[in-house]
Amino acid sequence: MLRRLALTAVVSLAALATAVPASTASGPVSSGSVSSGPVSSGPVPSAVPTTGPFAAARPSLGPLPLPVPPLPGFLDGGEGKGTGGVNEVLTRLTVSVENTGVAGADGTFELECGPTGGSHPQGQAACDRLAEAGATRAGRQELFRPTPEGTMCTMIHGGDASARIVGTWEGRAVDTTASRRDGCEIARWNSLVPVLPDVR
Repeated sequence: MLRRLALTAVVSLAALATAVPASTASGPVSSGSVSSGPVSSGPVPSAVPTTGPFAAARPSLGPLPLPVPPLPGFLDGGEGKGTGGVNEVLTRLTVSVENTGVAGADGTFELECGPTGGSHPQGQAACDRLAEAGATRAGRQELFRPTPEGTMCTMIHGGDASARIVGTWEGRAVDTTASRRDGCEIARWNSLVPVLPDVR
């Protein structure tokens, strides 16, 4: 009796072992099972469609354009125009003069260059002088620079005239004073004529 029961159990287990692989191969694989069949080596489909009406647009990226910097005054004719808009004025100065002793020379005047404008009595000539100085590196550095401390200057008094110039010259900030108290200041004043009045 015991031998018959044992033989029946062995036959049942063998039949079950034969049926399980067949059902596993033909049925869907559940999320918790691991398939032992061959893995496909074909391309993995993309989640983003590459053709048809839903294809994502792929712009072609070329080299980015570089902005063109404005030209300095000595390259664009020295008029302070740069490469800005048509009505852009990069030279705009307020010139205040007093105690010159010259009729019509004292007062506060506005000077614009590129194009020439303002109330300066010698506007065009003054703009030409600024353009001439702006055409050289030495001129751009020296025109409005004050006399350095400790400079040996001749003790020549050229009068009580004084002036102040404030604003922008070819896009650079300007704030300087001038007088005729000694030889250095006289020479500096004369270099600024006709932006400053000629009182010689």
